[in-house]
Amino acid sequence: MNLKIMSSHQVERTLTRLAYEIIERNRGAENIIIFGIKNSGAQLARSLADRLASIEVTEIQAHDLDVTAFRDDSVSTEMLEVGKNGLDVTDRDVILVDDVLFTGRTVRAALDAVVRFGRPRSIQLMVLIDRGHREYPIQPDYVGKVIPTRQLETVRVEQGEEITVLVVD
Repeated sequence: MNLKIMSSHQVERTLTRLAYEIIERNRGAENIIIFGIKNSGAQLARSLADRLASIEVTEIQAHDLDVTAFRDDSVSTEMLEVGKNGLDVTDRDVILVDDVLFTGRTVRAALDAVVRFGRPRSIQLMVLIDRGHREYPIQPDYVGKVIPTRQLETVRVEQGEEITVLVVD
């Protein structure tokens, strides 16, 4: 059974609200750098960057962040060559973007990946959906919607031309 819980219009409106919250908390967007967790948060990060740029009339780029090598629940013998591409987060406010926050394992891995780019002033987490069931003490700073789910349910964010959110049983 698939239950649509957010239409594309609701997702767009939510991302706009979150952009304004980020700007307000950070007193503007000039010091912000955005990372979208591959693959699920990358498109959302680009959408967020576009909104922030249009609100603040400045250029903001979203960078994809591959956290595979930093996860503790998968086997990876290869560490990434992170930080060698000239990207520096030192004294910047990093916004980590992901679609669904569940156990917190992906975000923990993302924190390890981000610090390879330098020492940020702050790291803030934005998620479209918070579904609970944390295994790590991770709390998002910006949440689109809180959806209490059963452990075995899946929240799927379908990303294409339009972004929608479904709960799959």
